[in-house]
Amino acid sequence: MLKIMSKLKIGDKAPDFKGLNQNGEQVALSDYKEKKLVIYFYPKDLTPGCTAQACNLKENYDELKQKGFEILGVSADDESRHLKFIEKYELPFALLADTNHEVIKSFGVWGPKKFMGKEYEGIIRTTFVIDENGIIEHIIEKVKTKNHTEQILELFV
Repeated sequence: MLKIMSKLKIGDKAPDFKGLNQNGEQVALSDYKEKKLVIYFYPKDLTPGCTAQACNLKENYDELKQKGFEILGVSADDESRHLKFIEKYELPFALLADTNHEVIKSFGVWGPKKFMGKEYEGIIRTTFVIDENGIIEHIIEKVKTKNHTEQILELFV
């Protein structure tokens, strides 16, 4: 039986995560203190939907930065796979390697999925916008991979 993780809600304090990015450097929530952080969880590097999402964020990165957002992607891929993904698509933001699923589970985005009639556990594509004080301001659960930046910016109109 597949188990659903407890869900974070708007207004909750974001989990105090830390892990390694594509360069093996430590990244933590505290690194984004006094900044707005868009932390997006996605299933796997170099796959069509995940590439569309990352490239959409890349194409609109300057606008997101101008509006005060920092971007951090998280998946269970390791640092070397993240580095390949970043180099291939020239991504301007860091990717967190969460191979042990600690950050993924702390955000409650590990759970039951179905693909071609088969049930399994995996990362549920979700984006959190965390304010300057570490509080979850918005949660996007129905991510549109090709228009993700638009979804984020619409929250602040």
